[in-house]
Amino acid sequence: MRFEDAFGLEMSTDSPAALEAYLDAVERFLCALPGMEAAAQRAIDADPQCALAHAVLARAHQLHGRGADARAAMAHAVHAVAGQSERERSHVHVLERVVMGDAAGAMAAARPHLHSWPRDFMVMAPCAGVFGLIGFSGLAGREQALYDFMAQFDAPCAGDWWFQAARAFSQCEVGQLDAARANAERSLAQRPRNAHGAHIRTHVDYECGDDADGLVWLSRWLEDYPQAGAMHGHLSWHSALSALELGDNATARKVFDTQVKPYAAWGPPLNVLTDASSFLLRAELLGAQRPLDEWQMLAGYAHEQFPKPGLAFVDAHAALAYAMAGDNDALSRLIAGARGPAADLVITLARGFEAFAQGHDAQALEQLWPLMATHERLGGSRAQRDLIEQTVLVAQRRSGQTGPWARHRVRPLPKALR
Repeated sequence: MRFEDAFGLEMSTDSPAALEAYLDAVERFLCALPGMEAAAQRAIDADPQCALAHAVLARAHQLHGRGADARAAMAHAVHAVAGQSERERSHVHVLERVVMGDAAGAMAAARPHLHSWPRDFMVMAPCAGVFGLIGFSGLAGREQALYDFMAQFDAPCAGDWWFQAARAFSQCEVGQLDAARANAERSLAQRPRNAHGAHIRTHVDYECGDDADGLVWLSRWLEDYPQAGAMHGHLSWHSALSALELGDNATARKVFDTQVKPYAAWGPPLNVLTDASSFLLRAELLGAQRPLDEWQMLAGYAHEQFPKPGLAFVDAHAALAYAMAGDNDALSRLIAGARGPAADLVITLARGFEAFAQGHDAQALEQLWPLMATHERLGGSRAQRDLIEQTVLVAQRRSGQTGPWARHRVRPLPKALR
């Protein structure tokens, strides 16, 4: 028996209960709501041969940093999908490549798959966004590449709430802020509790300098978003960042202590490490004293969660934590082990952060300034990479150097740095 999923795509199962549970798992995954693993498991219990349920379970485990569980679930998907439809076999093949860390292979398989089934959003999801296969490619021009990739699906995917949020992010990162806001609002109108829609709306507020209004809106939106939601910690980081830039240090610190820092935040380790290290440095750039004990805790978390380098965006923030904690051995190991298409940026950033941490501002500038035109290769959003630009500006001021300084964005500088 064959049923259709929420996007009009056929799937193989004999169990209406499996279908219902699978659709729930996908909805939770695409909305970043908790409970996706439990829903996927219900589908598997109802139909152990539901390959797509095993695949969404694998992706949920991967999202939360449980690599071994993700690979085990994906092995079940590969076994179950044999003999099922061409679309399902292709779907599982793409996601298997994603879970196994074969970014190039996943992207190569995703393109023809989405050409045939453009509304297969579980396959499109790892391609989209600043943490996706394009976002973490390490290539120059990847922001425009992501925009172009998403643009080709405007016609077949028009009106879908998840696509609108994903499309909005690609628009925001190339400066199309009005279009991004409109798509984010359309997405939220259809799925008000869609955390990805809330996230991109928050990015647009940030890029426009709407910190006060954006903080009010996001604080209200977060009131009934479960802390177990995958985006809760990161959205809380956005709240803390807005409060910090508005000069409300008490609120910023309270949010950081209760929702963002390691062992207080609940969320993917990638977000916890990068958000926490980013907040601590931004607070210092805006005048706070350096909390050495917190940097040491964060350095320990980085070593625990990411003992081996490999993902440039994570490695850059781990390098920051090691440098600010004074953990020279860990920093040296990261520099020696840096790999991947953006390894050169990681090494330069690590040396620049080390110099900055030690108060050698001219040396920090020498390392960091050349990255101003190339740091998109690290991945992540422009809002996240503002950290590099603000560090350059503070180092420039403290060193007394008056070299060129040009913002490449419309985002206003924090008041304390103007």
